[in-house]
Amino acid sequence: MTRSVHSLALAQSEWTVRRALHLEEVEKLVEPHRARRSAGISHPVHDFLFTYYNFKPAQLRRWHPGYGVALENAGEYAAFSGYRVDESGTATVEAAVLERRRHTVEFVWNLLNQTSARPAVLGCFGLHEWAMVYRGGEDAIRHQSVPLRLGFAGTDAVVESLPLKCTHYDAFRFFTPDAAPKNSLPLARETQIDHEQPGCLHAGMDLYKWSFKLLPLVDSDLVMRCFEHALLARELDMRASPYDLAEYGYSPIRIETPAGRAEYVRQQQQLADRAAPLRDTLAEKCRELLGH
Repeated sequence: MTRSVHSLALAQSEWTVRRALHLEEVEKLVEPHRARRSAGISHPVHDFLFTYYNFKPAQLRRWHPGYGVALENAGEYAAFSGYRVDESGTATVEAAVLERRRHTVEFVWNLLNQTSARPAVLGCFGLHEWAMVYRGGEDAIRHQSVPLRLGFAGTDAVVESLPLKCTHYDAFRFFTPDAAPKNSLPLARETQIDHEQPGCLHAGMDLYKWSFKLLPLVDSDLVMRCFEHALLARELDMRASPYDLAEYGYSPIRIETPAGRAEYVRQQQQLADRAAPLRDTLAEKCRELLGH
């Protein structure tokens, strides 16, 4: 049976300040997306974090303290799913939420630990974005308003000149039919956990996905740190892509050249180093939850 143990109680004066700071941080990151959406304007880099992951800005705005934390004088949380407010007005995440989500917690904990245990594999050069276009013509273009830097023939030539070494199934599954057989690994959903490795940009980006899926069991502060990391990873992802993003203020990382590939690996390593403590923190949160 899950123990309803609350190791930390936050006074109203403390948790309301933390909530306000969280909301301020969220607004800085999501307001540009909201404004673009209202104006019917798309952004090939940043929209990904709201369309592919499909987590609404309103969900990000809500501040959660995490399982085991009690909020004093927080009667308003009675209106939020997954919370219990007792007769004193103290709000806590219900133990039943952890019971229902236990399998998800176990999966995320296992995935993160297996990922951390592997050496980082660098030098994929972000070719997954190129492989999603390879020999696909106009139908394969994922950002219709953005031109290819090298055109279709030039993009295909880059894919044919460099090895495809993708380890992330959720990137691989968008490869064109001609590109998929070129990958060094035959990836599948069933074996995803066997190939995730800490050098992968998308494995780092997905820390946002996994932390968000565990709300309200994990705290919103961690989710926002993962969101900020995902934004940085997405920017590198697209700067190294075959798309010309000069109109959006992004200079390309020309992975078709030796200098560009060296620059990509350097920044890929920096992001892997940045993701490592986030991955460890999220894994530790999962371990604590399973301990309950």
